[in-house]
Amino acid sequence: MGTQKKINRENLSPKEALAILVDGNQRFINDVKRDQNLSLIREELKEKQEPFAAVLGCSDSRTSLELIFDQSLGDIFSVRLAGNVACKNAIGSLEYACKYLGSKIIVVMGHSNCGAVKAACDNFKEGNIEEITKLLQPAVSNEKTITEPHRNSKNSDFVSKVCFLNVQKQIETIINQSDIVKDLLQKKQIGIIGGVYSLASGQVEFDLQSAVL
Repeated sequence: MGTQKKINRENLSPKEALAILVDGNQRFINDVKRDQNLSLIREELKEKQEPFAAVLGCSDSRTSLELIFDQSLGDIFSVRLAGNVACKNAIGSLEYACKYLGSKIIVVMGHSNCGAVKAACDNFKEGNIEEITKLLQPAVSNEKTITEPHRNSKNSDFVSKVCFLNVQKQIETIINQSDIVKDLLQKKQIGIIGGVYSLASGQVEFDLQSAVL
């Protein structure tokens, strides 16, 4: 469906799905958008969806996944939570997308200057926001290169490193806590990869070294 309706989604490989996202991100960076007939796409999608990718991203208003990857309605199964945290509800949503809707790749995408990551760096505690920062604390603890008194949100280098480590940690959590995702990965029916989006450049830097594709 959507902008990729001519592709045989059932036989799409995880690497091919990633390539579609990379190409779309390049169009976004270069401000070149695909032409879309949205009324036609809505008609095609009213009974069924076949998103080729499932993305766990941040709720930040500057990180709209369909825009960043230049995709259309029905292309991305979008799961967005502050700090792109892999809570049980998020993992369940990703399981549904991959096992029952046919998504071929899971992307966990953090972004630069993330408010949730900054809050975790400062050990912020207030209301239910604390429930989010708790899930980000492992990434803060895993960052060992920067010492006090520089381990706070005022240090952009520290925030950036924690952001990257958080993406890795959330991927680890997804795999460890989901037998469905683990089984699909082992059968090579899906892939999983992390990435960090730059608010300044618009580019998503994918972590190919730790990807399972």
